[in-house]
Amino acid sequence: MRPDADGPEGGNGALRLHWSALSDVGRVRKDNQDSGYAGPWLLLVCDGVGGAARGDVASSTAVQVLRRLDEPSSEDLLERLAGALHRAHDRIAELAEEDQSLDGTSTTATVGLFDGQSLGLGHVGDSRAYLLRDGELSQLTHDHTFVQGLVDEGRITDDEARVHPHRNLILKALDGVRDPAPDLFTVALSPGDRLLFCSDGASGVLDDERLGAILGQGTPDFATVELVRASLEAGSTDNVTCVVADVVPASDAPVDADPLLVGAAADLPRTAGAPLGEATVKARTPRSSTALPDGASGAIATDPLDVEAVRYAPRAPHRFAWLRALLVVLTLAGVTWVVGVGAWWWTQHQFFVGEDDGVVTIYRGVDTTLPGGFELFHPYETTDVVVDGLSDYDAQLVQDGIAAADLEAARTTVDNLAAQQFGE
Repeated sequence: MRPDADGPEGGNGALRLHWSALSDVGRVRKDNQDSGYAGPWLLLVCDGVGGAARGDVASSTAVQVLRRLDEPSSEDLLERLAGALHRAHDRIAELAEEDQSLDGTSTTATVGLFDGQSLGLGHVGDSRAYLLRDGELSQLTHDHTFVQGLVDEGRITDDEARVHPHRNLILKALDGVRDPAPDLFTVALSPGDRLLFCSDGASGVLDDERLGAILGQGTPDFATVELVRASLEAGSTDNVTCVVADVVPASDAPVDADPLLVGAAADLPRTAGAPLGEATVKARTPRSSTALPDGASGAIATDPLDVEAVRYAPRAPHRFAWLRALLVVLTLAGVTWVVGVGAWWWTQHQFFVGEDDGVVTIYRGVDTTLPGGFELFHPYETTDVVVDGLSDYDAQLVQDGIAAADLEAARTTVDNLAAQQFGE
């Protein structure tokens, strides 16, 4: 359930955020199409969709537009969010118009804009925002997916939705084509609240109980790393991106904390090192993240993969790919052979009357010669009717070939010609 927008107030003084962010390619995808951002006034996760249409471009483009919201403002939270989401949507449309290879690209967007007391939320797609308050986890956003509609109708359960074959069918996204019509609402915050923004690489494999248990532990850095690790260990086949932020009194907020940009938008090469489960967060900046602006914080080492570029990129060929290719070739060859045999069988049941060395002859086959001189006919019966003994008209017909419905019809034609030449 979503906490009421008029819920607990933030105390006597202004509130601040203490944040962390991490994105990981995961164990199956070739590249990362997730992008995330965390700063003093803004938290967001975008999950690119598009495969060959480069979903990483959509997610990183959206983040680059939306991150401009990360500044204090007296303007209405929801108006700012709505405007920024539509600007990101328009920018993706411009890129697709400039480069046809990007046609079809899109991204989810779950954005939290903070004003010191409340959080404005803008949401499209199936990335999620959660609130942990007094040990109770609440999902703030509502998935815009086909399977969520089935859950809402009571046709399947949440557990069934996690393994449904169409669980990745998104009904809303920033795609530069359809109006994104984002969900927009506000949530009042209190000291001690913890926020989680994540892609479906995490929420798709970890249920609320597991998410709440991990989210309730340690610092934002610790919780972020543990959430990503737990998602991968739970079998996530997607990129995993998590942004965690604590709501604290202004007096308790860290000094000079830099914003974090992660995933495709960070464009930071990965370095060799310990796997995720063995990594230890020793600094404010988790591994696989970049501090902004200049003077980037070092990223903790991770697996030796390049930064991700395409969420649904082709996976490495499966074993025995050569065998599948061979079967395809053999199948095509078999079909070709069957068609060829069938065509030849048909030609051998066709007859016509023609000339062979000056004599009227019944031919079997089709009066056709293929390129290369291959004839689809051959002499079948030779007669004693001489072409020169026919009238000019009949002789020309024979030389051109007289079609016959079958062998009997061909013999009848020969008998008629013989009658004209030799008489009754």
